[in-house]
Amino acid sequence: MAFESTTASNFIRDIVAADRASGKHGGRVVTRFPPEPNGYLHIGHAKSIVLNFGIANETPAGVCHLRFDDTNPTTEDPEYVRAIQEDIRWLGFDWDGKRFYASDYFEQLYAFAIVLIQKGKAYVDSLSSDHIREYRGTLTEPGRNSPFRTRSVEENLDLFARMRAGECADGTHVLRAAIDMGSPNINLRDPILYRIRHATHYRTGSTWCIYPSYDFAHPLSDAMEGITHSLCTLEFEDHRPLYDWVVAESEVPHRPQQIEFARLNLTSTIMSKRKLLELVTKKLVTGWDDPRLPTLKGLRRRGVTPEAIRAFCDHIGVAKRDAIVEMQLLEHFIREDLNKRSPRVMAVLRPLKVVIDNYPDGLVEELDAVNNPEDAAAGTRKVPFSRTLYIEQDDFREDPPKQFYRLAPGREVRLRYGYIIQCVSVTKDPHTGVVTELHCTYDPETRSGSAHEQRKVKATIHWVSALHALKATVRLCHPLLLPDEAKDQTDRDWTHSLNPQSLETLSGCVVEPSLASAAPGSRFQFERQGYFCVDLDSLPESLLFNRTVSLKDAWARVEKTQPTPRR
Repeated sequence: MAFESTTASNFIRDIVAADRASGKHGGRVVTRFPPEPNGYLHIGHAKSIVLNFGIANETPAGVCHLRFDDTNPTTEDPEYVRAIQEDIRWLGFDWDGKRFYASDYFEQLYAFAIVLIQKGKAYVDSLSSDHIREYRGTLTEPGRNSPFRTRSVEENLDLFARMRAGECADGTHVLRAAIDMGSPNINLRDPILYRIRHATHYRTGSTWCIYPSYDFAHPLSDAMEGITHSLCTLEFEDHRPLYDWVVAESEVPHRPQQIEFARLNLTSTIMSKRKLLELVTKKLVTGWDDPRLPTLKGLRRRGVTPEAIRAFCDHIGVAKRDAIVEMQLLEHFIREDLNKRSPRVMAVLRPLKVVIDNYPDGLVEELDAVNNPEDAAAGTRKVPFSRTLYIEQDDFREDPPKQFYRLAPGREVRLRYGYIIQCVSVTKDPHTGVVTELHCTYDPETRSGSAHEQRKVKATIHWVSALHALKATVRLCHPLLLPDEAKDQTDRDWTHSLNPQSLETLSGCVVEPSLASAAPGSRFQFERQGYFCVDLDSLPESLLFNRTVSLKDAWARVEKTQPTPRR
């Protein structure tokens, strides 16, 4: 599915354009997105998806493959395969039938390994994993040749065939490339190409008991598929010489070009698939679609749109150096997108009861409320108004500080779309002293939009009619990780850096009656509160909302500079 790109040129697009102009790769452009099906995709994968599918879609006759690099039978699962495809389609892209699996190439990969053994470029090593690590050397010291490196071609072919036949136990042998144990690039110090794993693969079953390494299967899969530009993140830059070596020595006709770019790093969240898996398996979150997670499933459940993610990825662009992107930037693009598409409604998250003493008892008015000021076609809706209302607790101060212009004893405010009211008295809990109810009066000549509307006040607050209010539960997602200053830098258990208040659940919230039929996945702006999404588990009799992102709150910035007010 093609999209008009809004992305400025970057070094990868410049390379692709230059290759097409020179006729390199026959002028073709074939990219690929190659996830390992061992977890769910997150926002970092979205950057790669947008880049790979985007470049293909921008190029005449360009193609982007979806390939599952499924070479590890102990971690992969069909659940992840299905979820990855759903997420890619949700983002707005499709592979147009070009879906592949590395496991489809197991026979060809085995044949390529035989070619390397016959050329003396690979050998069967019988060192233990600990000894292989010891012989490998360090970043400052060269490695040493394995004593099994001098095995004959015939012995290596025989051992490798026995490995495939299942005659050898896990860990007894590996197949290694014979490159250079003295190379300053540690990835070229005879890397492992095959391991014995007596495990059932989710696609090939028990057909195989030896499995290729990622560094062997990935470049050959690219080559066999005719990939022209193999785009990957910077951690694979040091693997590029090995990538090129495997392709060249295996004598594959096609030579893909590996190009590295900086991965996406976001503040205040977790971008490691391994750590995300740990959160799920340890039940530290509710699942892969927990709205606190940066997984695409979690972001979707939280109410983030694919358009916002694509715009964010286009904006941050593609760079050659790693950098950390502030979460606030992603939130900015989420707000920009939701502002245009979200209907406005009124909801009170922490209700405080207000009784308008001089409003006729039993009277209900229908006030006109704007659905979306950004979209004139969205029209208006009717909001019921009655004698008893709910407002936000934070919209009242008994002893208001400076620059607080909302409701206080003797002070007037305007009710959104309604009348100006004045607080005349308060009712408190006799035991705690907490304000439980406000008594106000209204001026019937001040209805919003009426011909008699003259007086102005400094604040307008939202409300919900108590007679018509729908009960709801609202979940507020906060940063998943504690700020650096709150972390114990000496604690090696990274889970201790999790924010224990990352999820705040508010029960007893009230929303206007127009939300009675809101379908799961629907998005709204709760006026003065933020953007919210109806959760998948929401029911008409038990409404549940997730906050997608808050609105900017000028008062919150001011309040930080004020002494703590008395409630």
